[in-house]
Amino acid sequence: MKILSAVGVLFVVILMALYEWPKMDKNQVKEKCAFALLALTGWVLSVLLIYFPDMPGPTQLIEFIFKPLGKFLEH
Repeated sequence: MKILSAVGVLFVVILMALYEWPKMDKNQVKEKCAFALLALTGWVLSVLLIYFPDMPGPTQLIEFIFKPLGKFLEH
């Protein structure tokens, strides 16, 4: 069942790319690279969340990084 969800997300990302890619000029290389990178990153994150739904979010990462700094500054 999880594989079908991952394939569904991939299908949506491919549809997005098919819709947006022709609208970009062929000279917009940086924009195309940025679009591809963001789409790939979003797909990877969504697949990770499908397989590991209890994965910590960005708030927990920021808290993990800055909590020791906050304790150090309190003293």
